[in-house]
Amino acid sequence: MEPLFKDTCMQCSKVITQAYSTSFTLGIKTLDKKFHLPIYAIYGFVRFADEIVDTFHAHDKRKLLAEFKKQTYEAIDQKLSLNPVLHAFQCVVNEFSIDKAYIEAFLKSMEMDLDDHVYDRALYEEYIYGSAEVVGLMCLKVFCQGDHEMFDRLKKPACSLGAAFQKVNFLRDMKSDFKERGRVYFPKVEYRNFSNHCKAEIEDDIRKDFDDAYAGIMALPRSARMGVYLAYVYYLKLFRKIQGLPATHILKERVRVPDNTKFALLLSSYLKYRFNAI
Repeated sequence: MEPLFKDTCMQCSKVITQAYSTSFTLGIKTLDKKFHLPIYAIYGFVRFADEIVDTFHAHDKRKLLAEFKKQTYEAIDQKLSLNPVLHAFQCVVNEFSIDKAYIEAFLKSMEMDLDDHVYDRALYEEYIYGSAEVVGLMCLKVFCQGDHEMFDRLKKPACSLGAAFQKVNFLRDMKSDFKERGRVYFPKVEYRNFSNHCKAEIEDDIRKDFDDAYAGIMALPRSARMGVYLAYVYYLKLFRKIQGLPATHILKERVRVPDNTKFALLLSSYLKYRFNAI
């Protein structure tokens, strides 16, 4: 494969990540350099799929997603795509032997977003697994670099971390998810009757996910640990900010972590890393 073509496609995914998420871009930059482009490639893929179901309202989203799915598998099988995002992604899938079952689960969750669902516990857990946990597993495949024993040992905490991130996103985005897309992901939760008690029950579940994820982060290779830890502390900061607010606030305003706080978290994480505290 022409190296220039591959690198250009990888750079496209980098540009996408930088445009869509300052937080994840910061996290990726603190990984060992060898991980940068593979993780950008994974992010570019999941971001474009998510973009189809969340924003292309003037188009046939079901058809677009079906075409995207077909082209994804063709790219993986042929080890080539003229879609730069899919070419970058297939390079990572093939190089790091990412299981197609993870990709299928992710795309299934994207398909779920095309329909109006009332999420029971089983559907909620299926959605979180496909939309978040498997993305963590794809990244873990990259970080483990073929070490199957390490991957098997860290699968469960990687899933917990992905679940924590997604559930925090659900809380943060409750207003826009309901107002713009008619979605409420939490089981047995009615948007107009969302209470402090209901919010506290959800937060207890999220706290457990964060706790379960921490030991796995500390067991990651040092080359990957700081980047994942930074994402962890950023989301934990966002979670704690949400915890300190009443349910009525969540329904009115999207909670954010200011950029200066993000950089403070980056600095403190870097110092801990340098002094082997993480």
